[in-house]
Amino acid sequence: MAHGQHANDAHSEHHIIPFGVYMKVFSALIALTVITVLAARVDFGAFGAAVAFGIATVKAVLVLAYFMHLKYDNMLNRVIIASGVFFLIVFYFFCIVDEITRIVEKNTL
Repeated sequence: MAHGQHANDAHSEHHIIPFGVYMKVFSALIALTVITVLAARVDFGAFGAAVAFGIATVKAVLVLAYFMHLKYDNMLNRVIIASGVFFLIVFYFFCIVDEITRIVEKNTL
């Protein structure tokens, strides 16, 4: 083993992504941004936030996978990000359950 070389260096090689892939991802992000603007003009009722979050999630996954190179990175990073997203969903769920189950008291003055 060479001086300064670690045993796990074989797993940390750089992946070269072709320029065309970056342009396709960039085009997809621009298209999703246009879809976001168009979706903001449509009344989805109670599902408006879900549509906006869905589009934003797809854009975030594209940025994370290609521009931050997580698609080719260690699986542990995916697990860490997925666990963060999972707990964020759990926290949102508890907030929504709290809002739904509250008893509104009327002030009779």
